[in-house]
Amino acid sequence: MKFALPLAAIAGVLAIPLTASARPVTFETQLSSYGGDGAYVVMYVTDRAGRYQGTLWMAGDNAKYYRHLRDWYRMSGGRATLDGVTGASVGAGRTMRATLDIADALVDAGYEIHIDTAVEKMNENPSEVVVPLATSGVGKPVKGRGYVKSFRYTF
Repeated sequence: MKFALPLAAIAGVLAIPLTASARPVTFETQLSSYGGDGAYVVMYVTDRAGRYQGTLWMAGDNAKYYRHLRDWYRMSGGRATLDGVTGASVGAGRTMRATLDIADALVDAGYEIHIDTAVEKMNENPSEVVVPLATSGVGKPVKGRGYVKSFRYTF
């Protein structure tokens, strides 16, 4: 799937001026074959101090399960509101792709992408993946410590 997050939405969440330039960034998350129900997956941004800045993407649309995405839920103040794009939960072994417009000011500026995962009646993995949003990480796959087999982003 390909999604475009309007610059105004991410600018409001991440306090980036609307005049800032942006670039499309494709985020790809491949889940392992863990043998359970569909996973809830959330991708969000923190600043260099580790403070929550906004939600980019979420797989799983039933708000009653959001609390199982523990780091995101805690950092977002327990608000089950989303700043980005949502979709259905993701099955084992499947790959999610989201293309979002990300303000250039966020790249190489100390921001980090976090991914939390949870599967019903299975483990919760807060901050399963944490990677800097940096040009040095473009295209480099990162293994999660739970359900994420591989995560990478490209400009």
